[in-house]
Amino acid sequence: MIRHRLAGLVGVVAAATTVVACGGDTGGTGQAGPPQPGGTLRYGLSQAPSCSDPAQSGSNQTIYVARQVVDSLTDQDPETGAITPWLAKSWQISPDSKVFTFTLADGVTFSDGTPLTADSVRDTFDAIIKLGGAKAPLGISYLANYVGTTAVDKLTARVEFSQPNAPFLQASSTPQLGILAQSTNAKPAEARCAGDNIGSGPFTYADYKQDASVTLAKRAGYDWGSAVFGHKGEAYLDRIEFTVIPESGVRTGSVASGQLDAISDALPQDAPQIEAVGGRVLSTSNPGTPFGLHPNVTRGPLRDPAVRQALLPALDRRQLVDTVLGPQFKPATSTLAAATPAYADLSSKLAYDPTKAKSILEQAGWLPGPDGIRVKNGERLSFSVTFSQVFAGNQAILELVQQQLRQVGVELKLDLVSFPESTARQNSKDYDAIYGNSTRADGDILRTAFSLTGRNLNVRGPIPALDDTLNNQLSANDPATRADLIKTAQQQILDNGLYIPTIELSQAIGAAAHTQDLKFEASARLQFFDTWLSGH
Repeated sequence: MIRHRLAGLVGVVAAATTVVACGGDTGGTGQAGPPQPGGTLRYGLSQAPSCSDPAQSGSNQTIYVARQVVDSLTDQDPETGAITPWLAKSWQISPDSKVFTFTLADGVTFSDGTPLTADSVRDTFDAIIKLGGAKAPLGISYLANYVGTTAVDKLTARVEFSQPNAPFLQASSTPQLGILAQSTNAKPAEARCAGDNIGSGPFTYADYKQDASVTLAKRAGYDWGSAVFGHKGEAYLDRIEFTVIPESGVRTGSVASGQLDAISDALPQDAPQIEAVGGRVLSTSNPGTPFGLHPNVTRGPLRDPAVRQALLPALDRRQLVDTVLGPQFKPATSTLAAATPAYADLSSKLAYDPTKAKSILEQAGWLPGPDGIRVKNGERLSFSVTFSQVFAGNQAILELVQQQLRQVGVELKLDLVSFPESTARQNSKDYDAIYGNSTRADGDILRTAFSLTGRNLNVRGPIPALDDTLNNQLSANDPATRADLIKTAQQQILDNGLYIPTIELSQAIGAAAHTQDLKFEASARLQFFDTWLSGH
């Protein structure tokens, strides 16, 4: 029944994010001669961007838009994961990973004509701190223990932390830490969502209609692109018109009929329709944390560690993928997605074994009640999961999870709320469990999601071994040492029942035949700088 209703869903987005993935394909049917500048790319978003401000961006649909107007200090190579120059042409890191000194490229300007200086870096990071964790949870986590930024001279910015922050260099490549002009940094949080943000990126906001459409215009004179970009100078496209089209069939039909040039959330069953007109579906896997349940360990039966441990083998993750999603998706095999550096394969701990799940519960005193739902000391083994539809497959996945858990005597109640309400509930910790994921091409995303100083979606108290691991990876300058710590953290999170992974997120983009070089960046999101239209 679920498959018939949501067959092969391929979606986008995360509860909150940022960033590596595979490089992926390029749009179109192959090179159609040298790139042709000009033209307007018409793109169908599956959901409305939540805010025009890169610092406050979380969902992939939001980042697809906001990323194009802001440059970062560094970039990340999607093929190797290496950090490369962008606004910063070079950098130095202190041995203790507390001080990062960036030498900026000369001659960069924001779209309002003001120059990029070391003051711009300071003002941007200070403004993120002022936004706070409720508005900019990712940026705040990347700036953990931020002391301040000093303008050593016009083009040298020294960023200091009170504690080691080894992952900060990778964080400096994310859109959440993209550098903005002072005219934007001076605005309060809500005003920064109105579509007039000023960055130094290859595109600028030309029009912004919340929940309906966004138009970006090429930045004339742009000549400081990332070292990862495929060409130098200005972007090829004159404009990008983003239209919000929630219905997947309408998006696909619009590509087939020539009304759109590319779309989000291309469904596998719609691929033949796109391919029939010479188009293709491009896909890549997201790094970061896979989709899963964050249990609130302070209330209800999820207080019991045995219950949380029993949930791990109770889920048939392969069935979730095969029934609800499609071949572009993978079952979760750890607390990090496989595309993330330092990923550890923990699939043996997540193997489907309902007999094991029942045994764990029975040994802990949770016995079947009259209706099959287990009971202990008069308490039903029942809890709710709060989620939003930021990813199109969420409800269907959780409906199947609900069925699987009932087979071992666990009652799961689905609490579908809007994205803003989900964020508010996360901030207030008002939930039994929260469902979501986070995208970032660095294992430090585990600290962001699970640490006491991060979002702490488990509402937990100290777990010394895990806390030490998450903190120690911040100060590990040696990549191998840090990778070992991140692998240990993945294991510790499962051992403590702090995450119940389900599926890994993937992107699937439908592109028309004439849409060329539509690329995935290291974050598994779209990079439009190199995109061009043949035969326009």
